[in-house]
Amino acid sequence: MRILGMLVVLWVLVTIVFLLGSVVPSEPARAYAGAGASPQVIAQKRKELGLDQPLAVRYVDYLGRLAQGDLSESVHTHKPVADDIAEALPATLELLFAAVMITVLIGLGVGVATARPRRGTGLLRGALVAGASVPVFTLGLLALFLFYYKLGWFPSGGQVSPGAATVSGPTGFLIVDSLLRGQPEVFFDVLWHLVLPATALALTPALLTARTLRSSLRFSLRQDYARTARAKGLRERDVLWRHALRNSLNAPLTICGLELGGMLAGIAVVETIFAWPGIGLYIDRSIAAGDVPAIAGVTLVTGIVFVFANAIVDLLQLAVDPRLRRLA
Repeated sequence: MRILGMLVVLWVLVTIVFLLGSVVPSEPARAYAGAGASPQVIAQKRKELGLDQPLAVRYVDYLGRLAQGDLSESVHTHKPVADDIAEALPATLELLFAAVMITVLIGLGVGVATARPRRGTGLLRGALVAGASVPVFTLGLLALFLFYYKLGWFPSGGQVSPGAATVSGPTGFLIVDSLLRGQPEVFFDVLWHLVLPATALALTPALLTARTLRSSLRFSLRQDYARTARAKGLRERDVLWRHALRNSLNAPLTICGLELGGMLAGIAVVETIFAWPGIGLYIDRSIAAGDVPAIAGVTLVTGIVFVFANAIVDLLQLAVDPRLRRLA
């Protein structure tokens, strides 16, 4: 049933992207032919692109091309959109993976640290609320101002430093390929460039996750099994880590799955601010150029990443909460 649901969601996404591409006010044929093209040239281009066909025929043709991995040609780069995305997607996935790791580390650490009443937790809770309310573009600009302009601890942007050794490898992921090629200096250079954009992307989801985990832990620590563990002589730390934590992970995992959508929505902003060469920067330039095929292609790929990422979150929830397996 879960697989069927994923397929239905993907089909709805494909259909919506097709319909939106069909009703945009810009003329794709004119964009391909050029602003100064004659009406005859534009009409010929419309015929070549199949835009003179009925909507149903174009939809079936669109599905057939998608099944072959054909996302049409970019108006801006004049290359297949699938090739452009294949070049840019690894950098985005590296950034997204780093942001997810930061989200998990901060969310787990802060959530556990504030679960038990102690001096200063009230101030920390206030910081959680305030930090979770800051927009991602504000975090990015503040990070650049403080850690690049004022302190000079991190670079202003890009994936590697100017003049750094180039790495070409089998995976397309610069971090992985640098290790496979035996170039640790490139690996650490990429990590150095990852810190600011990944943190800016992760901070709001991390603080929301921490708040959710804190509430779940406080509820779990009041349950009968926690009282029984204390009565058996277990220390409070052991009760939290061995009993309460696993029973409290369901809600934070749900929040992480929902916040992945926010990350994917904010990734274009972060990549633009930090000049990160991923699909966020690619779609920003595509929007400026009115490149409808590129925008549609990135939307599809982003939706697919989101659907599969949430499927992974569902599997993690089943792993940490056996009660959900009976409902699956």
